[in-house]
Order: sequence, then structure tokens, then C-alpha cells
Amino acid sequence: MPSPSPSRNPLPALAVIALVVVVLALLFAWTGGWLTPARISGSVMVDALQSNTGKIFPGFRRAHTKGICVGGHFDSNGAGSALSTAALFTTGSFPVIGRFNTGGSVPTGADAGQIFHGLGMRFQLPGGREWRMALDQTPVFVVSNASDFIALETASTPDPATMKPDPAKMKAFLSTHPETQRFFDYLGKTPMPSSFANGTYYSINAFRFTDAHGVTRFVRWQFEPEQPFTALAKGNADTLPPNFLFDDLLQRIHEGPVKWHMILVPANPGDRTDNATIAWGPDHQRIDAGTLVFDKIATEEDGHCRDFNYDPLILPEGVAPSDDPLLSARSAAYSVSFQRRAAEGPRPDAITLELQHKGEVK
Repeated sequence: MPSPSPSRNPLPALAVIALVVVVLALLFAWTGGWLTPARISGSVMVDALQSNTGKIFPGFRRAHTKGICVGGHFDSNGAGSALSTAALFTTGSFPVIGRFNTGGSVPTGADAGQIFHGLGMRFQLPGGREWRMALDQTPVFVVSNASDFIALETASTPDPATMKPDPAKMKAFLSTHPETQRFFDYLGKTPMPSSFANGTYYSINAFRFTDAHGVTRFVRWQFEPEQPFTALAKGNADTLPPNFLFDDLLQRIHEGPVKWHMILVPANPGDRTDNATIAWGPDHQRIDAGTLVFDKIATEEDGHCRDFNYDPLILPEGVAPSDDPLLSARSAAYSVSFQRRAAEGPRPDAITLELQHKGEVK
């Protein structure tokens, strides 16, 4: 009868399994932004935003809350293929759903009180692929990273007694964040567009474009309107109707398409690609990649744009994120905002309520 095999010590195998579990847990925590101050979770960012506003409107976006849906197409002229293999830059026409919004967090707020403009878009590409964008009316952002965003939200939280930020806290923040002061100075001296239709919308962040030869370049882009720019008269906004921006867009699209040109701007040597608070100079190559056309408009309730997350990291082949830390921060915050409002259930949007009041929709 053969002698029994020597017993094996199970401890080394268990140690390996335990090590694998620990490594996976650490990777998961790092991905969620729980290990280092440099990586802040989307939940923390959205919590800071909600704490600043002091209000939550169930079923609505936590920021850029008031919006309206548009639809149309992008007519590509093929010029963008010199920078990227993205399908959007091949010659042809591609469907797009968009959402224009103001900048506040109150769905029924008057347009004059939240005049900042934004545009989210979802381009539908061949093979079920997509390209999503979240664009602002400014070429730069107010902060360069998630930590500074949270610090700004904290410093600018209104005092319950005055309903305004504490001047001392804001002064302290701005004294150590000159880029934020530059942003406020820009807003103060730059005329606001009088319409969604005559404003320019910027990618803010840089992205990596790769062409058919494998050459990679950093690129920002913007959508410039065909409609002539007219400025909103200072001091006059408070006399305008509460939904004047949305009423104007409704009328314009009912009368005919509104159009923008997608201008690609490759970086020059020395341009910062990791900091969205720093503008690139005027001496850059500009490539007109095609024309964005919106010829349909509907309320968020009916227009199929409300329930999309305009995550700037949903990208096509040929486009990739840059080294800008704001990209992952924006993506994480948008995801959390989407999850929270989806769990709360949809609500009638502000424009629907206004049109119902006017008798324009049932």
C-alpha cells in the first residue's frame, strides 16, 4: 500500500488569493477616487454642488438644470479627417440630438438670473457608435481640477442671512486662485450673447486626435454661429420675459434651421493641454470641419434629450482624452448627477410648464 502524500500547507495559496483580492479592492477604490486627494469621486463633487445651492429639485440635473431639446444633423465636409479618423469627420451627414441650457440649478429660474449658456450633444455614428459633448459659452473653465471646484463651491456658498457668498471667504479663495479671478474678469468684460443661436460653444478641454497615419495632436474645438452676434444689453435683462432665451430659440427654429460651424483648433508647441483655465492664443490653425444644423425643437419632456448624460469622455475611435484632470472629474460628476435624478424619476421641465401656461402645449 503506497504511503500517503505529505500534507500540503494551504497558507501560501490563501495568501496569494488574499493578495489578489486586496489589489482588486485597491484598484476599485483608486478608480472611484477614494485613495488620494487628486482623485475625487463624483459623489463628493455633486454633494458640494448641492450644498452650495441649498436646494434639490428631484428628477432634475444638479447643474445646468433648465434646458430644451433640439435635433438635426452635422454635415461634415471631410476636412476634419486631416486630424482624426473619427467617423464624424468623414464626408457625410450625421444625426445629432442636442440640449441648450442656462447655467443655474433652478429649473424655473428666470433666464436673466442664470444667463450662462451651455450645449450638450449626442452625435450618432455608424455602427451604433456615439460622440457626446458638453460645451460652454466660455473658452476656458473657472477652475483647473476637482479639488479647486469643491473649494470654490464651499467659498461661494450663500450665507443664509444675506443669501450671498461671504466676501471674506471668496476673497481668500481668489487670492490663491488667480485663474478663477481671470475667469470672473472675463465674464465681466465679455458681452453675453442675446440668444442661444448667436453664441459660440467651446470644448473647454483639449483632446487627443489621431489621424490615419497614427499621428496624434492635441485639439480643442468650438462651434461658431452663422447667425450674427448681438450682445445682451447690460442692465436690460431683468426687464425681459423669464424664458426669453428659450422663447427666442423656439421662434428661430420654427422659422428655419439655425447653424454653426465646427472649428478645430490644433495646439501649438507650448500650449497647455492639461489646464482648462488657460486660453490658447489667437495664432492657431483653424479647420472648418463642417456645419451643425438644428431644425427641430421640443421640450425636454418630449424631445428625448433629458435622459442622456452628456459625458465628455464618450468618444469615438480617433479621439481620446488629454492629460487634463478636469475630464475625468466632469465625467464622474455627470454620472452621479444622472444616477441621482434617474432614481428620483422624471418631472415636467420648466419650459413645458411655461408653454402649458400659455396654452401652446397640452
